[in-house]
Amino acid sequence: MVEDESGRRPFMRGIMVHSLMSRGVSFDDAYRVANAVREKIRGLGVVSTKDLVHAARDVLGAPEATEDYPRVRLPRPILVTGGGKGKTTPFSKGVFSQSLLAAAIEPSDAFDVAREIEGELRRRGISEIARSELRRLACETLERAADERAAQRYLAWRKQRDAKKPMILLLGGATGVGKTSLGHEVAYRLGIHRIVSTDAIRQVMRIMLSPDLVPAIHTSSYNAHQVVGELATTDDPVVDGFRAQATTVSIGVRAMMDRAVQENTSMILEGVSVVPGLIELQHYAERAHVIFLIVASLDEDAFQTRFAARGRDAAQRPPHRYLEHLNSILKIQDHLLELAEAEGVPIVDNSAFDTSVTSIIRHVTETLRKRDESSAADGV
Repeated sequence: MVEDESGRRPFMRGIMVHSLMSRGVSFDDAYRVANAVREKIRGLGVVSTKDLVHAARDVLGAPEATEDYPRVRLPRPILVTGGGKGKTTPFSKGVFSQSLLAAAIEPSDAFDVAREIEGELRRRGISEIARSELRRLACETLERAADERAAQRYLAWRKQRDAKKPMILLLGGATGVGKTSLGHEVAYRLGIHRIVSTDAIRQVMRIMLSPDLVPAIHTSSYNAHQVVGELATTDDPVVDGFRAQATTVSIGVRAMMDRAVQENTSMILEGVSVVPGLIELQHYAERAHVIFLIVASLDEDAFQTRFAARGRDAAQRPPHRYLEHLNSILKIQDHLLELAEAEGVPIVDNSAFDTSVTSIIRHVTETLRKRDESSAADGV
């Protein structure tokens, strides 16, 4: 604990770094000093701000009497009230900027907005702020820094976080289009802690169901037709095999969605077995915000690039394995695109990762905003 005339508060390395940098010390030196000071005072229990100044001077090698050394002055943390169960938490630029990513802005812009808000609060001398007031201030700042739509997207997502309905984002698409990478990045930016792959669901089902009983789930989506026999549900055996596999795995998909609804937990569910038309979305209309997107890669060269990346990341998935079946994968993608068109499911062409992430977040938050406006108009 650090003690001064105003009381005691926890020692925070980040605050010391910020304080030193604001007085002209470089980040590297400030970080080094803060680490060293933390080690010096570890186990002391309570130290004074004067002790911190002496410790910092020792690390930098500055004489004690030197007045040129910027004094270490720890600003009191700004407290945010109105959390769950009346919880009060210190304001953190890092945490707050992460929440601002729901506005579909770049991470660097989100941090700039958070820093501007912190500066404004300190200029006003505010040491405590209600969470609702902080959101209002965030909306005002986003309108100036970006636009009104960005502020509305941020507010729509914050309302969703407080609601009694979970948000379930379904990301479908053929093998190799980048669903998993997109899903994890979107989950990080929206603060969603549960992300499930249909590959994992299929693996569990493989343990429960033998190849003799359900052969389609014991192989890849693009060669399932080799084990399921003649189905003739479409004009292409590759698509028939894929649909046989996806139909079985969709049982597990619905089970995961039901669990998310029961626990009121938002979730991203991604995978090749997330297929338009195989999941009855109307079944969840009153219990969850289900948002469906199909991820595609309309450039064949992009497929080959991603397959090469997969080969580097996972020795069990060499790129040639996918390239040998590229025609089948493209057939499955074409089928998914046709289903998406028929079912009214939006398509994300993953030609640029960052652009796709922003596009998905924008679609999610805009959908939530429109549904919120519709509910308000209906008096719900």
